Amino acid sequence: MASPAIEVDVDGVAVRLSSPDKVVFPELDGPAGQKKTLFDYYVAMSGTAAEPGPLLRALYRRPAFLQRFPDGITGDEVYQKHLPRKHPDYLHATLIEFPSGRTGHALCPTIPADIAWASQMGTVTFHSWPTADDGTDAPNNHPDQLRIDLDPPPEKTFDDVRAVALDVVKPVLDELGLPGFVKTSGSRGIHVFIPIRPQWDFIATRRAVIALGREMERRAPDRITMSWWKEERGDRVFIDYNQNARDRSMASAYSVRRSPTARVSTPVTWDELVDVDPAELTVATVPGLLARRGDPWAQMSAASVGIEPLLEMVARDAGDGLGDLPYPPSFPKMPGEPPRVQPSRMVPEHWGLDPR
Repeated sequence: MASPAIEVDVDGVAVRLSSPDKVVFPELDGPAGQKKTLFDYYVAMSGTAAEPGPLLRALYRRPAFLQRFPDGITGDEVYQKHLPRKHPDYLHATLIEFPSGRTGHALCPTIPADIAWASQMGTVTFHSWPTADDGTDAPNNHPDQLRIDLDPPPEKTFDDVRAVALDVVKPVLDELGLPGFVKTSGSRGIHVFIPIRPQWDFIATRRAVIALGREMERRAPDRITMSWWKEERGDRVFIDYNQNARDRSMASAYSVRRSPTARVSTPVTWDELVDVDPAELTVATVPGLLARRGDPWAQMSAASVGIEPLLEMVARDAGDGLGDLPYPPSFPKMPGEPPRVQPSRMVPEHWGLDPR
C-alpha cells in the first residue's frame, strides 16, 4: 500500500507530495531510491526565492519540459511540454512557439515550489530551453545561450568525449574569446553552454553553432563530425547543432537523469573535467560537492557575449559553399535547408545531383 500524501512547506508554499516512499530508482536500496529523496534533492537544490539555489538559477524563467516517470524509471515515460490546464495557482508558465507556428505554455520556474511541484508529478529530468522569459507576453524567440552537445557514438566512452572537449572545444572557444561553461550529461556525453546576449533569433544562433562546430571539425576531422546522418559519422563524436533549434531542449544543470544510480548532469570547472568521473556525480554526492566548492555556473549570465565573430564565420563558410544543415524531422522545410534525406538514399535524378 502506498504511503499517505504529506504536505511540505517549500519556501512558504504548501506543496502536496503523494506516495513519498514510491520507488523511483529500483537499484538503490531503501530511501535512497524513493520519491521523497528525489523530491528533497530538488527542493534543496532550489534554495529560496530570495537566495536561489543552483538548480533554480539554471532553470530560472526558462521554459522547462518535464521528463516524467510516474511509476519510476523502469515504468512508462511521459515527456511533457505543456503545463496542464489544471494546476496549482502558484505555478508559473511562459509562452512558447513550436516549429509549426502553434503556441503553448510551458512550466517556467521562478520559485522553488515550481520545481517541487514538478518533482511531485514524477519528474526525473528538467529539460530547459536556451531562452529566458523577458516578462512580456511574447514567445521565447531570442536565445541567451549557445549549446554544444558532444554526443558520442556507441563505441566511444566518456574519456573519449572528455579528450575532444579538452583538446579541441576548449582551445577553439579560448581563441574566439567565448566563455564555455561545461557539465557532464549524466551519461557519456558532455555539454558546453555559452552565455550570449539575447539579440538574435533561433535561425542565427543555430547557424552560429554550426559555424563553430565546423571549425572544430576542421581542427580534428578524425575525432569530430557535424554530419546529421549517422551513416556518415563513423566513430567520431557528433556535435549536435540541432540542440540549438527552436523547441529543442537539453537536460538542465543539476537535473537527475534516468540512470540506475540517479546520476546528475553536473557543472564542473574545466580543471575538474580533466579527471572527473560522471559515475560519482549522483543525487547522493552532488550536494556535498556544491557545499565544498560552490557552483561553477553561478556567474554564467554575467559572462554573456555577442555572436558577431561566429556570424562572420557563417558568412565565410557560405562563401566557401557551406550552407545550412538538415533540421530534425519534426520541423517544416526551412529556408536554405539542404535535402532532408540520408545520403545513401539521394538519387541523382531526384535531387539535381551530378550523377558522375
